[in-house]
Amino acid sequence: MMDELVGQKVVIDMRSTFVCFGTITRVDAHVVELRDADFNDPRDTETSRENYVAESKATGIKRNRRKALIIRDDIVAIARLDDVVDK
Repeated sequence: MMDELVGQKVVIDMRSTFVCFGTITRVDAHVVELRDADFNDPRDTETSRENYVAESKATGIKRNRRKALIIRDDIVAIARLDDVVDK
């Protein structure tokens, strides 16, 4: 199923407070590679996690990493950004 997401813009909910956005370029048994990624820790702002996700869908991914590797064991959920439901 993860292979179907290659090339797609996604939102990744992490076990930590972080939420990540980006385009999946590769997946393997241990890592998901993202291009043009945004790593956001909602503790750094007054915006809630859900509001940040909705805002990112509406205004686009705010890239702060060209490429990033995410350990799959740290992932709670992955969804295509297009599948995020508006408020």
